[in-house]
Amino acid sequence: MSTSIIEQVQVKELVARGIVKQFPGVLASDHVNFDVHSGEIHTLLGENGAGKSTLMKILYGMYRPDAGEVLINGTPVRFHSPLDAIRQGIGMVHQHFMLVPTFTVAENVALGLPSSRRVVLDLDIVSRRIEELAKTYGLHVDPQAKVWQLSVGEQQRVEILKVLYRGASLLILDEPTAVLTPQEVEEFSETLRRMINEGHAIVFISHKLHEVLALSDRITVLRNGRVVDTVLAADATKEGLARLMVGREVILQVEHPEVTYGDVRLAVHGLSANGDSGLPALRGVDLEVRASEILGLAGVSGNGQKELAEVIAGMRSSTSGQVFFDGTDVTGSLPGKLLDHGLSYIPEERMVDGTVRDFSVEENLILKDHHRQPYAHGVFMDFTKIASESDRLIEAFDIRTPSRHTPLKSLSGGNIQKLILARELSRNPSVLVAAQPTRGLDVSATEYVHRRLIEQRSAGTATLLISEDLDEILNLADRIAVIYEGRIMGIVERGNVDVEQIGLMMAGVSEQTTK
Repeated sequence: MSTSIIEQVQVKELVARGIVKQFPGVLASDHVNFDVHSGEIHTLLGENGAGKSTLMKILYGMYRPDAGEVLINGTPVRFHSPLDAIRQGIGMVHQHFMLVPTFTVAENVALGLPSSRRVVLDLDIVSRRIEELAKTYGLHVDPQAKVWQLSVGEQQRVEILKVLYRGASLLILDEPTAVLTPQEVEEFSETLRRMINEGHAIVFISHKLHEVLALSDRITVLRNGRVVDTVLAADATKEGLARLMVGREVILQVEHPEVTYGDVRLAVHGLSANGDSGLPALRGVDLEVRASEILGLAGVSGNGQKELAEVIAGMRSSTSGQVFFDGTDVTGSLPGKLLDHGLSYIPEERMVDGTVRDFSVEENLILKDHHRQPYAHGVFMDFTKIASESDRLIEAFDIRTPSRHTPLKSLSGGNIQKLILARELSRNPSVLVAAQPTRGLDVSATEYVHRRLIEQRSAGTATLLISEDLDEILNLADRIAVIYEGRIMGIVERGNVDVEQIGLMMAGVSEQTTK
């Protein structure tokens, strides 16, 4: 087996000129100009819907532009599929990994490539080449290891090795640090520096402005399908980039007013539960959240966060342990009963657990309370009250929708999240479980969600904030608990935060509690 599908072009320069791409009712790319050179990291920034993904899919052969051209080393190219892009030396590492968990690293890298032994894979040759690439770029991983045995950071290395194995000299990296611990981010940064020193070109997509500034050479900002500006990272600031993205000043660091904590409103003692596979996902979790407190739960995806939220919200059974709301044992209670106890829940999967996509905005706003006052009197629904209250929430939470009758599926992700916030916070909850509340949201929608969570804190709500974005937790939380493989590794006060220590706990390396 050769080291790649075909002898690729060495990309010295890629230029996208006058790119236009239109979908029904949306001009996704409006005469976009973009270029990247070998030895450079060029970052694409923009809110959701700004056109980043569309441009990247054009460069990777997944879309064809309606107008404009792409040139590699000065020669126009036309891609009909990603295979054409790969042949031109372009590789893409997607945010959601495309690996087969039961295969080894070598088998995943070899997948789809021809073998010199026909039906028998050249796994020995593949393994040797993986070790060579790993040594060159600091992407150390065992070629014989099963992917399911690897950490998230190691799985990402496999994705990069797949692309490098196929000979890519230009890499498109889509939100590559979203699921990494702080230590893994530093290792990843070192890998990027090695790749740049070897002459690769990198297109970097991220919403983490401090990482963008630390890693990039140039930054291009898109808004509404157009290029707003291209700036040198050395001359840019987080505030200036956010202003370019949104078109106004953005508050990146929310104010964290002093409050007096109240009694414990949410308590979890010795909680254990199984995951969807039937294997243990929570192993004796102990947590307490007081009134007017935000407890942030940090951890790499898949370490029990989802199961913890679902047990507290009555959507998953525990195998042992107890859950208390204001001193009352609510273990095993159904979701409806927990609403009566003052729980509001912002689920991780908002389109699966939080809303009904074919229902209207109005119907989703009353989804959990349609049988209660003020929306109903006995068996009779008060449609006048439903209409007026829906209009009030739409205005109060700035939900951008043509009307309350608009199908939810027509709204953007940010507006769907605002709808869920409107529904859950309008109850004035005593306990709020917010799971990944800003996942997939742009800087403007994230600013809005953060402000609302802080307002709820001031109103006396006890909030359990579950997020894989450590920056978000550091910004909002009064205390930070770290979860690893279903166990709480430690709890740190806001004033005693050591990011390196938190990163070690996220990786299961250290167990230390500072109270």
